[in-house]
Amino acid sequence: MEQENEMSFWDHLDVLRSMLLRVILVWMVLAVGYFIAMPSLFDAVVLAPCHNDFVFYDFLRWIGRCFSLTDEFFSSQFEVKLVNINLAAPFFIHMSTAFWMSVVTATPYLFVEIWRFIKPALYTHEQRGVKKAFLLGTVMFYVGVLVGYFMVYPLTLRFLSSYQLSSSIENIISLNSYIDNFMMLVLCMGIAFELPLVTWLLSLLGIVTKSLLRTYRRHAIVVIVVAAAIITPTGDPFTLTVVAVPLYLLYELSILMIRDKADDMNSAS
Repeated sequence: MEQENEMSFWDHLDVLRSMLLRVILVWMVLAVGYFIAMPSLFDAVVLAPCHNDFVFYDFLRWIGRCFSLTDEFFSSQFEVKLVNINLAAPFFIHMSTAFWMSVVTATPYLFVEIWRFIKPALYTHEQRGVKKAFLLGTVMFYVGVLVGYFMVYPLTLRFLSSYQLSSSIENIISLNSYIDNFMMLVLCMGIAFELPLVTWLLSLLGIVTKSLLRTYRRHAIVVIVVAAAIITPTGDPFTLTVVAVPLYLLYELSILMIRDKADDMNSAS
């Protein structure tokens, strides 16, 4: 510990550089692996929401049967066929999809490296809190990614692909459009689910309190709607609602996670 405390600025910079190199190396190895496996992964994972047997569509049909819903949204078969209008698009999408999958997969390792870097500068009681924060952040990120993949994006795709402005207009979805929306919504939902963690950390610093979040709840709703409009590439009301509702629920979860000093004093007494 004494040697770590005596490290100079350049020593810390060298440690940071080594950490970044390890993270980049892991990303590259994973990206190469995903690139090799992409032909099968692309059909089984990325294009899965295009097919009628996707698990979320089965869930919608189950809801339709349970509540006797006759709307096509809950009863109809669903299939989307993509077209490619750009000669180089398949190759670049192959690379970009492999890269982003590696980023998602390497997130826990990134948190481990950050933890190893900042751990020597923390006291023992601080280490427990920060370690808990990193663990919570990793779990919430993956929960957000799963929500985006299994619910938010399928809902968006199912609604927009079947929406018709006119019967004389046929909806033809390009590969680029599909991938852009897929990556944006899934990754943004993963990042958005870090909101409770960020709020909890701010509460530890005394910047945010439960009473403050309750007081500005209406303002937060406006901010959430604006953020959802920025996140959603299409900007349509349906997609905006699908993204905004989970964000608002995360805001309410943030209120439940933190405690005011008055609450701590009452519990102590």
